[in-house]
Amino acid sequence: MSDVKTPQPPVRHAPDSKCEHFTLWKDVQEAIASLPIYFRTETYISGIMATDLHTLNTVLGAAIEEQVVRTLNALRTTWDPNQKYALYSFVRQAQTFPDVLLRKNATGEILLGIELKGWYLLAKEAEPSLRFKATAEACAIQDLVVVVPWVLGNVISGSPILFEPFVESARYSAEHRNYHWQHIRSTTSDSGINIPVGISPYPTKSDQILDRPKSDSGNNFGRLARSGLMDAYMAKLENIQLCGIKTIYWRQFLKAIQESTTDEQARIALARLKQRIQAGGTVPSEVAQAALSIVTELEQLLDLGK
Repeated sequence: MSDVKTPQPPVRHAPDSKCEHFTLWKDVQEAIASLPIYFRTETYISGIMATDLHTLNTVLGAAIEEQVVRTLNALRTTWDPNQKYALYSFVRQAQTFPDVLLRKNATGEILLGIELKGWYLLAKEAEPSLRFKATAEACAIQDLVVVVPWVLGNVISGSPILFEPFVESARYSAEHRNYHWQHIRSTTSDSGINIPVGISPYPTKSDQILDRPKSDSGNNFGRLARSGLMDAYMAKLENIQLCGIKTIYWRQFLKAIQESTTDEQARIALARLKQRIQAGGTVPSEVAQAALSIVTELEQLLDLGK
C-alpha cells in the first residue's frame, strides 16, 4: 500500500482588498457580467445550411472576441466610474498569453489580463473547446479566464447575442487543471506534468510558458470544461430558452441533423423537435409559433420542404 498522500486541492486567491487596483478588479468583473446587455455587433448571418451551423464558432469566434473587447472599452463608466484609468484601455494581442490586456497606451503598463474565449452554445460538442495550458506562474493574481457563450438571435440566423459569461481566476484555473490531471481523473498513463521555471506574468510571445503533460494521447490537457471547473455553469446554460426551446434540445436536434445520412433521418429529427415545441405547455403560443417558423426555415435550408 502506497504511503504517498494526495496533496490538498488548490485554493482560489483574490487580490488583496487593500491593493491600489482592487476596486478596478471587482468593477471589471461587473462589466464582464453585463456584456450580454450591452454587446452590439453589425454581424448578421443568414442562409447558412443547418448542417454547417456547428462550424459557426470557427467562422465567427475571433470576430466576436474582438467585439467583446470593444464592448468592454465602451463600458468604461462601469469599470472606471471616476476616470482614474482614463489612459488605459483593453487591447487584444495575437498568439500571446493572455489574449486581452488592460494596458496604459503610453507606457505599456499592464493592470490585468484576460484569457478570452467565445463559445457557440449550439456546437456539436456540448462544451467550450478552450484549452488553457499556461502555467500558473504566468498568471498574475488579478488575471481572469473568461468564456463568453453566444448564439444567433433567431437560432439559425440573425446577429450574435451573448449569455452570462464564465469568469474565473486564471491562476486558480491553471492550478485546478493540473490538480485534476494528476490526482482526480482516472488513468493508467503517466500523469506527470513538465512545468517551466523562471516564468512571470505577461510573458513575451517567445517565452515558453505552457505546462506540458508527460502523456496525453487524447490531447485533452488544458480543457477546463473536462476538469470539473465549469460543470455547474454549463448545466445552468443547458436550460436557457431559445425561442421557447431549451439549449440542450436545440443542440440534440442540430447534432442529429449533422449526423443524418439520409433525408428520412433528418425528417425524424425535425419531427422530434416539433413535438417538443408543441408539447411545451408552458411555452407562450407566440413563442411556440416563432419556434415552429424556425423549424420551417430549417426544412427549407435542408431542402426537405420540397
